[in-house]
Amino acid sequence: MPRPPDLLDTTEQIAALLAEQGIQAMVIGAAAMAAHRYVRNTEDIDLGVNIPVRDLASVAGSLRAAGFEVVFREPDGHDPLGGVIDIAGDFGLVQIVNFGERFPAIIDSGLASATLRTRADGPLRIAPLPHLVGLKLYAGGMKSKADIVELLRRNPSADRDSIRDLCRRYRLRGLEPLIQEADKGS
Repeated sequence: MPRPPDLLDTTEQIAALLAEQGIQAMVIGAAAMAAHRYVRNTEDIDLGVNIPVRDLASVAGSLRAAGFEVVFREPDGHDPLGGVIDIAGDFGLVQIVNFGERFPAIIDSGLASATLRTRADGPLRIAPLPHLVGLKLYAGGMKSKADIVELLRRNPSADRDSIRDLCRRYRLRGLEPLIQEADKGS
């Protein structure tokens, strides 16, 4: 019986298809949190991108043309995201989460400063911790706040000032109580 495709291999293939279109992608979400010492159950890999919303449908089309099963969800006026593309198959699920026209700067600066990779010689860069915290603050909600607290607890030597600076630069509010909660009892 043939082995099903590997999720990470497939994600790298998807990132390569995006790169052919001039689109850079960065690992965000639970896979990125795992790289920053906070492992929680996940069955997908999320890629953060900065694509003009008007171009997202053609990206979904090119993924379909490459043989992937694709569901494209356009943003509405109240959506903090600039659309999401779900790519599903035997490998699992890869989500392309677009911040274009909503919060592109955090993706661009994260890509510029990302040093961690999913594999030592691999093409996929992982969101730096300050950017991951910023993305979680942007997402809002109790789960995202709990994720921030755990990320900070599991990274006690992380530079809190650089995280604060990034959140201030992007006018993200609510970080300080989460830092205080994470640092309780340290």
